[in-house]
Parts: sequence; structure tokens; C-alpha cells
Amino acid sequence: MSKPFTPKVVTANDLLKGDVIYQTISGWCRDLADAEILRDEAHADLRLIEGSQQISEVVGVYLMDVTVYGSALTTTHFREEFRATGPSNYAHGKQSEHKQEVV
Repeated sequence: MSKPFTPKVVTANDLLKGDVIYQTISGWCRDLADAEILRDEAHADLRLIEGSQQISEVVGVYLMDVTVYGSALTTTHFREEFRATGPSNYAHGKQSEHKQEVV
């Protein structure tokens, strides 16, 4: 028996900037809250194929599991949260927007 399909979002990395992006109904965004929520497996597969064909814009396209709380989205795996915050080796890009606490 197969597992039931859970909500997903198509994610990738922006080819030129390198940061994490999410597929919307009409393109790509950098905020998970704006991503298209895919609740049907066939539709998710179709959107994944469409995203994968945009080789001049994105790399590493895949389906990411999400949990939906009302209208809010959260990732279901630590890896996705880690990817969304940007590089971990030094503060730049998304990480420069957050003040880092020195211990």
C-alpha cells in the first residue's frame, strides 16, 4: 500500500544568485509563504517537470514536503529550513539580515 500524498512545494536554487526559491503559480519567489501548495500528486509531478525545464533560471529542482497550518506553510524537514537561511559558513545574503548573537 502506498503512502498518502502530502502537501508539497516545488523548490530549487536560483541559477544566478544561488539562493533558495519556490515555485508559484506564475513563476518563482524567495518566500515560502508565496509558494504554490501542491495537494495532488499528478499536478505536483507536472509542476516539477515544468520547473525542471527552466534550465536558464534554476538548478536542483525537487518537491519539498510542507505542513499547512491555515494559510501558513512550514517545512517538515530540518534540511529545508537550513537551506532557506542561506550559507552557514559566514553571514551574507539572507544571514546578514539577522543579527547574530555572540556568546
